[in-house]
Amino acid sequence: MKKKFLVLALTAFMCSHSYAQDSNTKEIDDKYVENDVVSLAGKKGFSFSTKAGDFLFKPYALVQTSLSFNRYDDQGLESLYARNWANSGFAIPNAILGFTGKAFGKVTFNLSLNAAKSGAALLQQAWFDVALKESFRIRVGKFKTPFMHAYLTTLGETLFPVLPTSVAGGILMPYDINAVKPSMATGFDLGVQIHGLINGKWNYQLGIFNGTGIDVNSATKGMCDDHKWLPQLLYSGRLVYMPKGEMPSTQGNPNNLKEDKMQFGVSTSYNAEAEDHSSSDWRIGAEFAMVKNRFYFAAEGYFMNMHFTEIMHKDKDQNYWGAYAQAGYFVTPKLQAALRYDLFDRNGTDEGGLLNMPAIGANYYFVGSNLKLQMMYQYLGRTGHDTQTDRDNDGIGLSRHSVTAMLQFTF
Repeated sequence: MKKKFLVLALTAFMCSHSYAQDSNTKEIDDKYVENDVVSLAGKKGFSFSTKAGDFLFKPYALVQTSLSFNRYDDQGLESLYARNWANSGFAIPNAILGFTGKAFGKVTFNLSLNAAKSGAALLQQAWFDVALKESFRIRVGKFKTPFMHAYLTTLGETLFPVLPTSVAGGILMPYDINAVKPSMATGFDLGVQIHGLINGKWNYQLGIFNGTGIDVNSATKGMCDDHKWLPQLLYSGRLVYMPKGEMPSTQGNPNNLKEDKMQFGVSTSYNAEAEDHSSSDWRIGAEFAMVKNRFYFAAEGYFMNMHFTEIMHKDKDQNYWGAYAQAGYFVTPKLQAALRYDLFDRNGTDEGGLLNMPAIGANYYFVGSNLKLQMMYQYLGRTGHDTQTDRDNDGIGLSRHSVTAMLQFTF
């Protein structure tokens, strides 16, 4: 696999070198550089294209190195470790090398490998997209499922180095079923999607996926036990209204501080017999986001219902919800201040208590070198629990105080 990664890197370099000698270079058209990793719109960089403009090949990379400190409560209930400090030190969250481009004027494509991951997750994305027209496109392969603004944001342009806990954190089950621990986000998956932009204001996405996530690249599904007629897959859809025109998938970009966009969105998904065939998970979400010059704001909420299959012998469904609001402001053209407040009903609506997690951060952009430094602090608060034991259990596996600094490079 390391040899394959090296070959990809060499191929990207050769193609970029050939472009560097092309005197007819044009700025990259943002409609043909979708990759969900880094924003390439308007960037010349390293690319290869034909003079006719019917073929474009653009390599890209994103490398993130982080330093984290996490402090847990003394009683050890929030961690498997006996000491206060754990899961701290240096890490590489992502080391992505990929390429994107267009062919024949209507086909876009993208492939990326993440060397910081292992197994099937090493292949982060692999898809092609056929645009029959702007309002009707078909995408096939491995890519982000259409659910949740926080997750659909370009990876290298997020407001914080860590996603909200209510988005990526696993829920708690009242039963001893360790295999069942889904999160609100559905993430990367294999499937097919139809999507398009209507009148420059309405964006829709409808897709069918395996429902196994980024860690599985093979076909492993059958038919649903509870619904004999339904294939055991993930069915997902999202509709977004953008009254001021198409909004970029960013939470802060120093190269574009004069934008004025907003969006309202709703999304839903049904994962028939998710997580080892034990439950069918239904999710719904609502979102709002806006960018106004130097100011960015977003808020969204999501709900998940878990219906257990007959073999689990659990008559009652479990319900969970989460929500967050976050804002960023460029104090200077290079410095962005960030605030976030995150709520998570991690133990289910049948149990009292919520996790509330305020966070503060700052992002510094080294303009001209594609470097970005992100820093944040998050506190884990808990409220509304019936007993101290419930309060302690709700925080299992989560640090009370968390500090993260991350340096990112892209091209």
